[in-house]
Amino acid sequence: MSASDDTERDDAEAGRDDAPEPPPDFQAGPNLFGEEPPPPAEPEPEPERAPEAAPEAAPESAPESAPESAQEPESAPAPADAAPGNGKKSDAYRVLARKYRPTNFDELIGQEPLVRTLTNAIQANRIAQAFVLTGVRGVGKTTTARIIAKALNCIGPDGTGGPTVTPCGVCEHCTGIAADRHVDVIEMDAASRTGVNDIRELIDGVRYRPTSARYKVYILDEVHMLSTAAFNALLKTLEEPPEHVKFIFATTEIRKVPVTVLSRCQRFDLRRVPVEQLSAHFRRVAEAEGMGVEDEALAMIARAADGSVRDGLSILDQAIALSAGTVEAERVRDMLGLADRARIYELFDAAMKGDAPGALALLEDLYDVGADPAVVIQDLLDVTHWLTRAKIAPDLLDRPTTPELERTRGREMAEALGLPVLSRAWQMLMKGLSEVRAAPSPIQAAEMVLIRLIHAADMPPPGDLVKRLRETQASGAPPGAASPGAAASPAPSPAEQASAPPAAAPASSPTPADAARTAAPLSSQGSRGPSAGQEPARAAAPAPAAEPEADAQSAPEAAPQPTVPPPEDFRALVALLERRKELRMASALRRHVHPVAFERGRIEFRLSDSAPREHRDMPGRLGRKLTEWTGERWVVTLSGAPGEPTLVEQEQADERARLGRAERDPLVQAVKSAFPGAEIVRVSGRDAPGSAGAALPEGGPAPDAAAGAAGGASPFADSGEPPGADAAVGDDPPWDEDAPPPWEDGDPGPFAP
Repeated sequence: MSASDDTERDDAEAGRDDAPEPPPDFQAGPNLFGEEPPPPAEPEPEPERAPEAAPEAAPESAPESAPESAQEPESAPAPADAAPGNGKKSDAYRVLARKYRPTNFDELIGQEPLVRTLTNAIQANRIAQAFVLTGVRGVGKTTTARIIAKALNCIGPDGTGGPTVTPCGVCEHCTGIAADRHVDVIEMDAASRTGVNDIRELIDGVRYRPTSARYKVYILDEVHMLSTAAFNALLKTLEEPPEHVKFIFATTEIRKVPVTVLSRCQRFDLRRVPVEQLSAHFRRVAEAEGMGVEDEALAMIARAADGSVRDGLSILDQAIALSAGTVEAERVRDMLGLADRARIYELFDAAMKGDAPGALALLEDLYDVGADPAVVIQDLLDVTHWLTRAKIAPDLLDRPTTPELERTRGREMAEALGLPVLSRAWQMLMKGLSEVRAAPSPIQAAEMVLIRLIHAADMPPPGDLVKRLRETQASGAPPGAASPGAAASPAPSPAEQASAPPAAAPASSPTPADAARTAAPLSSQGSRGPSAGQEPARAAAPAPAAEPEADAQSAPEAAPQPTVPPPEDFRALVALLERRKELRMASALRRHVHPVAFERGRIEFRLSDSAPREHRDMPGRLGRKLTEWTGERWVVTLSGAPGEPTLVEQEQADERARLGRAERDPLVQAVKSAFPGAEIVRVSGRDAPGSAGAALPEGGPAPDAAAGAAGGASPFADSGEPPGADAAVGDDPPWDEDAPPPWEDGDPGPFAP
């Protein structure tokens, strides 16, 4: 057997259509395995002629069952009709998101700023070398990139056109880009090709001119997934690419793209599509598909899409498959696991009114029909947000796009609820939404969130509480002079509290206060059972209710009395400031103020040179406070006179004088001689404040002198004259004359080992 015979036999066994036929007188021998060939009478050529009968009917990727389909020539052209743009139905179904993808700028919805900018740039031939498109999922980033590529490379139906904002869609470049098979428009998935080697391949191809198109366009989807090295490798080419190269980046995470890349591109932020435009677009798609859709169903789908056209079309596609003839709202609600909008308003209304049984029953009913608890909480958040907007901008309720339910119920609830209540409900529901999503039992978590919302519905807003506290403080007596039993009295009004100062009734007012203070703790023990001693206290508690009214009636007749008595001297003024919690001003008066003159209604002093600048306005502030506290007009002025030393300087002088008197005491001198090195650290006595030379009364007790090193304390006379054998003392000395001295009584004292 020759080599040509082996070749012909291999071609026949491989089923090649171009294999040459053997000559008529050819007789095949046994094969390599010694097997005889089948007899020639069997109809072997029949299967070989079937592919030759219709070689153009089946595509190259036809399945193995293609010979069977050759018997039905009517169905053979079906795969060819599946090509995009022919408008005929085929067995290969295309989802709505791909079937109705925009092919030009006019079909883009919700992106008017981007369309206007690109239109002007193309018409003015001011086309940047790189664009970056960012936005949420499904708003048209990749679609816009392909439209830009078609606009730059379109040559028109006649093949003579240039860059245009309205691609023809029929030229070879438009059809090739739409079918994603154009050789000069390279789409790269940056999520799967993230390395620097991938970018190196891209850069190597940039230097070559386009094969057939006007521009070579590189579309990098999810560009934020590139590595840092890949971004750095792209920078130089991105900044100065060849004139025939354009870059278009698409990303959903614009913050992950380095700023060095963003600075080299024109950035376009694609916005979420509003609900109204989504509803109108979905209606056009449904009409093109020959399906009817209820308005409420369209609103549900548009809200669930969350501004994404692709998400909305996917939901609409599913709803059409679920429905028969018309897409109904009830089916869409069941499909999405949503709750009835009207029942959501009823649930929110019941929670705001504090109707716990009704609200929990509504939540249970919604859960029984298939509503997701997290979706219910989210719907409550939507209602809260809508009511807040309606509260601030009531014209929203009158818009033609506002549903009737939200217009009627929203107006009623927005008028009944205040902004603080809605803000508090929003915060509680926001926190509750995360709890429901993370809870092992979402329905239980949703019920607890609803119970908290119901409990807070009866509580006043925090702003009202603060306002009431301020009103109470403004109308009540000062903290230092208010009666402790004023809050326990049987409902005195703020006017009665303000008109009955404590100084007006020094003898009678403490009695009802004491009775109320005694009755309050006894009444709180009611769960333990009443005792014989508690009954009189309870009976006596409401009795003083008439006394505040009597004081309130007699107060206008009596002359208004000051809230606090006016200070008599400078030290009393400092003490008053300390009682009123004005500690900074009191400290400044003690350290930096030299008194010059002090009389009732007028104070004159000089500020020390070391006083901070913030105390320059002290006279005005001090005068206003004294006028407010005492009810009298006080005039406080600065003086240029030297004045007296400051209170701190006076206290230091007093301390030095007391130490000097202690040093001269014979007993202290005896202690210091017995304990060499001992020093007087502090002297505690009964001298009047500010009287350095004041002596104790004759025969009075002597103050103590504390020795720091010795640690002992010895009494001494503070009369200015050292006590001794000749000293004049009173008839009754303060010590026992027969008792031994402290150092001989056998008590070791603090010096015991």
